[in-house]
Amino acid sequence: LTAELMESFRRVFVDSMSESFYPVPQEAIGVGSAFEGWSPREWDGVYCVLVPLNAPPGHAFHLELDSTGQMAARTFRVHVEPVCTCQREQQGQELLCFLHHSQKELRRKHQRSLLKTLCIGSYLDVEKTSHWFYQLLRSSWLHVPQSHSWHLAFQPCSRSCQLQLSKGKESLRVEMLFGVHQGDSDIFVVSQPSEAQKCGSSIFVSSQPTKANIMASTAWPEMYAVAEVKFFQHMARQVPCESLHLKCLQVFTCILTGTGFPISIWKTVLMHLLTTVPLSQWHRREFARRLWDMLTYLSHCLQLKCLKHFVLGSERLPAEIRVPLAVRKVEPPNLFEHLARDPAAHREAMQIY
Repeated sequence: LTAELMESFRRVFVDSMSESFYPVPQEAIGVGSAFEGWSPREWDGVYCVLVPLNAPPGHAFHLELDSTGQMAARTFRVHVEPVCTCQREQQGQELLCFLHHSQKELRRKHQRSLLKTLCIGSYLDVEKTSHWFYQLLRSSWLHVPQSHSWHLAFQPCSRSCQLQLSKGKESLRVEMLFGVHQGDSDIFVVSQPSEAQKCGSSIFVSSQPTKANIMASTAWPEMYAVAEVKFFQHMARQVPCESLHLKCLQVFTCILTGTGFPISIWKTVLMHLLTTVPLSQWHRREFARRLWDMLTYLSHCLQLKCLKHFVLGSERLPAEIRVPLAVRKVEPPNLFEHLARDPAAHREAMQIY
């Protein structure tokens, strides 16, 4: 139902926005555990989808890495640049050029550049984009086939759009993020950081918000969830028992809930093991050994105070996962860096382990 709903919305968007200068929504991509083939015990039942946004006619998006160092995760700004459309106008398309037509003519045609609507300066603003997307969803709902049988409640927030659909005793919750491609890859910059990014992938540290965790409205965090979904789908086709590795992940996230090790840590451990333990050894009869491998790997990383990010700087990703060269070349961040800096946090982690 989630995929059908997103496709219905996309079709309505195409029809209603054909002559606008707002970002162009593309086909939604499911991300998170529900689309990786498993779900943690504490899963909140929210299906998360990413809606890629393309630049509208007369505009181009350019990603600029934010080097201010305010966030633990890599963040970008989406620079919006007007581009000349005079040639398209000469080819018979009724498209005014924001660079070469006068402001008077643009106003007469009721044409407003994206720079005047959803940007702060020349940078795409997350909160303005979220509000625009929320309004777009509301106005599109009655034109979607699902509106005849489902009731939809909107729960807007500053960096995403949350929907709750209900029909009798059935209900479905969807969180829609929006983002911009990094080139033609499976890496995006998105409207909202993941839970791991919100706390800098840290464990055993204060959860109180700090100045470093407050994101500017023009900050778009880098997201690897699409690459991770494709990685797990790829591995399901390679291992002898297509779901054994996911069962390992589910066991640890269920048994060790509340111990201080977030799901992102166990996922990272599993992804590393899937590229080091021979795929032929992921049989059902090897289930206990693979669980032990995960514990041993985590213990080793804790002792070294080092767990490398799996996607950033990885040389082990399957070829079908498209990653920009800059992402491949970057030094993989250490997800346990805070343990190396804080002896007390490291002792606590070792005690809990």
